[in-house]
Amino acid sequence: MENSEKLKELVRQKYSEIALQDKETNQSSCCGSSCCSTEVYNIMSDEYSTMEGYNPEADLGLGCGLPTQFAQIKKGDTVIDLGSGAGNDCFVARAETGESGKVIGIDFTPAMIEKARTNVEKLGFNNVEFRQGDIEKMPVTANTADVIVSNCVLNLVPNKEAVFQEIYRVLKPGGHFSISDIVLSGELPETLVKDAEMYAGCVAGAVQKEEYLQFINSAGFRNVIVQKQKAIVIPDDILKRYLSENEIQSFKSGNTGILSITVFGEKPAEVNAGCCTPGSGCCN
Repeated sequence: MENSEKLKELVRQKYSEIALQDKETNQSSCCGSSCCSTEVYNIMSDEYSTMEGYNPEADLGLGCGLPTQFAQIKKGDTVIDLGSGAGNDCFVARAETGESGKVIGIDFTPAMIEKARTNVEKLGFNNVEFRQGDIEKMPVTANTADVIVSNCVLNLVPNKEAVFQEIYRVLKPGGHFSISDIVLSGELPETLVKDAEMYAGCVAGAVQKEEYLQFINSAGFRNVIVQKQKAIVIPDDILKRYLSENEIQSFKSGNTGILSITVFGEKPAEVNAGCCTPGSGCCN
């Protein structure tokens, strides 16, 4: 527990700094961490700028996918964005859900919440709000959301299993999520895993793809599919901070893959009466 709280505080501090950086600075790093690369490197190679609702001031370049593109948001939906940052995905979701819907962004970094609230005030949206809170225990009542999205955030959370259980709780029966995240295929070098900077940079906090999908299935979700997958490459000038030349070559030639995946899952439309805790089996 103590280690989890230390990791959360590390992320909070790092993303407080990131809230004050520009997009270009964030894009030259691992999910906005301070381990900047001199190489052209952007984990977020997907382009947001052509999407309706895109707001340049809310785009900090921190994502690893386009979850809203796959989220099947309909007019009038209530959408929740986990780790909402400066509000970029919220504003894209708002364009989909329209004036009759509602969008709630949740982030536990005060500086990000402040930046997002400033952005929404400029835009004049009265159906987009930002709440400060921990996504392991969301400040939202059960059965609230039609759709939940998140972009490169769960890899920063120590207890990913708890987040998926919370997503299940907060979604309405029949609701669904679309989440982009970083996962692994194979084992990272120990020096990368242990480094706090790389944890805040999204990589060291990632888990195996199979384990990640198991968290989703164990929480009670159905029709779970990987909507998109792409490889992530860490530039040499970042790897040199943690690995020797031989270790870099071994890492590159090995079976380890760092992947960005976008995953979709549905909460069953009918949940058994008297259902116990999601993931225990009796809710399925």
